[in-house]
Amino acid sequence: MAKLYVEMSAEELKAEQKVLENRYNDFKAKNLKLDMSRGKPGADQLDLSDAMNHVESYVSDGVDIRNYGIMDGIPSCKKLFADLMGVESKNVIVGPNASLTLMFDYISQCFTHGVGDTPWCKLDEVKFLCPVPGYDRHFTILEHFGIKMINIEMKADGPDMDAIEEYIKDESVKGMFCVPKYSNPQGITFSDDVVKRIAALKPAAKDFRIIWDNAYCIHDLDDNGDVLLNIFDVLPQFGNEDMVIEVCSTSKITFPGAGVSALIASDNNIAAIKKRLNAQTISYDKMNQHRHVEFFKNADGVKAHMKKHAAILKPKFDIVLKHLDDELSGKGIAQWFNPKGGYFISLDVMNGCAKRVGELCREAGVVLTSVGATYPYGVDDKDSNIRIAPSFPPVAELDLAAELLCICVQLACIEKLIG
Repeated sequence: MAKLYVEMSAEELKAEQKVLENRYNDFKAKNLKLDMSRGKPGADQLDLSDAMNHVESYVSDGVDIRNYGIMDGIPSCKKLFADLMGVESKNVIVGPNASLTLMFDYISQCFTHGVGDTPWCKLDEVKFLCPVPGYDRHFTILEHFGIKMINIEMKADGPDMDAIEEYIKDESVKGMFCVPKYSNPQGITFSDDVVKRIAALKPAAKDFRIIWDNAYCIHDLDDNGDVLLNIFDVLPQFGNEDMVIEVCSTSKITFPGAGVSALIASDNNIAAIKKRLNAQTISYDKMNQHRHVEFFKNADGVKAHMKKHAAILKPKFDIVLKHLDDELSGKGIAQWFNPKGGYFISLDVMNGCAKRVGELCREAGVVLTSVGATYPYGVDDKDSNIRIAPSFPPVAELDLAAELLCICVQLACIEKLIG
């Protein structure tokens, strides 16, 4: 049975350190070049969608989709997303390959023209709530526009709702970014109670907007995945239909570089976004939208496809989690959440040790997500969070990388304790 590091004597720690250093040096001798820095699908996952590139006709609903027009997406693709997300087609806009673009453009719209109130660029200060640890690209968007970010602690069932309900009393707090199912990086799914409390919010700001980044809406690792309450079923109960802008995409379903994204919103928000799109684009890639519809046929086709992804991904997650359990459990130096889906595992190590873990891994040939990236401005005050992305490396390489990571965690924590 493992012993708590804090209860070990200096001599015991040094003995443990020597064993770990020998293992670490063995890894360094392998000259590894392994990448666990981003949640990219592996080549075997990308191969699953290769047949999409062979389409016999580019006529959809009687329209030649190679031409101009249909700004908000072809009807068949709107229906595909509507059925997946549990909304009506009229509330869907089909966008470019990445939902990141949709999020950036929406914040830009709020910033330059407002959403029913003063444009944010004309205000003295604009603030956004950011559940942490969180998705670094959300933070990058906000930092680009000079929007002040406020950390909101993630709990086991979602963001700290007491803190959110307090912060929204401030009229300068204009919104919140979140990943409600299999959060990036922890893999937490918001509970029904949290979703209902979010839907019931009464912000001081009339133009308060929640960017509901549902990136992993159908990304379960097995048949026992989490179920997220559809917030659009709850919002009307509180007269808050306009408060949420949901986005999703096929980036981790088909091809990250050639997927299709979608935005889901209320009638009022859809109308305002279409007005902006009329000045922004003739249409997004309708040929790609059609390829996706022809490949999947319907929502059930997408879900069946995701089972193939799960068969590839789950063994990778299991490998990482087994190493964490075998190497780190019971030592009081790390904790983690076992996600039922998504693309990441979030590892919290002893305070003040995450950067050192990153350095040790890099020196031995394993690249992790930059330590601090899961916090606004790249600043993790506790220096404890590490985002693990198991999807990209082949299984054999991932096995090595996960073992090395655990060695580095132990070494960093012993260094911290010995001082």
